[in-house]
Amino acid sequence: MSELQKPERRSNSSELMRYAGLGAQLFVTIGVCVWLGLKADKWLRIPLPLLVWLLPLVAVGGMIYKLVNDTSKRK
Repeated sequence: MSELQKPERRSNSSELMRYAGLGAQLFVTIGVCVWLGLKADKWLRIPLPLLVWLLPLVAVGGMIYKLVNDTSKRK
């Protein structure tokens, strides 16, 4: 029985690493978009932090789309 449990642990571990990687990618993407939005707002001299809000929002939409596609692939 222990042999049957080991593959389950490996698959659970690989699933955990897969989702942890997706989460880290989302976190970094949002951070980069906020930073780029700050720089772009300063460069364009926009009085409202418009790009600080828009760039991460677009990135989150794209990442959700990617997440749905990555997790719904048939094996």
